[in-house]
Amino acid sequence: MFPVFQSLLCWCDDVERGGPENMAVDEWLHETALQPVLRVYRWQPGWGSLGYFGALAEARNSFPELSWVRRWTGGGTVDHRVDWTYTLVVPTEEELATARGAESYRVIHAALAEVLPQEGWNVRLADGSLETGAASCFENPVCHDLVDEAGRKIAGAGQRRTRNGLLHQGSVSGGPDWADAVIRAERLSEVLSERWDMFHPLLSDGLLEMRVRHYADAKWTARR
Repeated sequence: MFPVFQSLLCWCDDVERGGPENMAVDEWLHETALQPVLRVYRWQPGWGSLGYFGALAEARNSFPELSWVRRWTGGGTVDHRVDWTYTLVVPTEEELATARGAESYRVIHAALAEVLPQEGWNVRLADGSLETGAASCFENPVCHDLVDEAGRKIAGAGQRRTRNGLLHQGSVSGGPDWADAVIRAERLSEVLSERWDMFHPLLSDGLLEMRVRHYADAKWTARR
């Protein structure tokens, strides 16, 4: 199954960003990347995100102390104070970008399942029998999420496809310190791609600034 790509760029983005900026950077990468990009990133304190179809009132009820940003992808609500957040951008020329949603979801989480045991995790792909319907991401293990031996959800994600390819925004429960977060990113890159390189893009595009304003707009956040 692996590797999936011939080449990949890995960006360990160590700048703590607010919710709107993090979402804008992901969308900017999705619109501009010419090859697969894995971005691992950090959050300013006190942020959570909810999926495109999520209800803001439910998110606030679950975590009233958090500031919220709405993702462009689906999935549940996530408390980013306690997770390892990553994004995989896959241009449309790649086979994974045109795979069915369930299949691309499975492949990416299967790659994570190769990495996490190196840190002592015992994980498997969920078969869908543990779904609860809860709005909180880590309380609702859907098919092809990662769960531990007790059935607790360890990793989930949301996806979106456009003419530019696949945007996969994922979260792993329990945020390691930054040094370990980088090691995990490197290991995941090794599983996903035949060759990979670290990179750091220049974030000076006007499109990025426009996207930040979009994600910071209260009308976008409260659209549901």
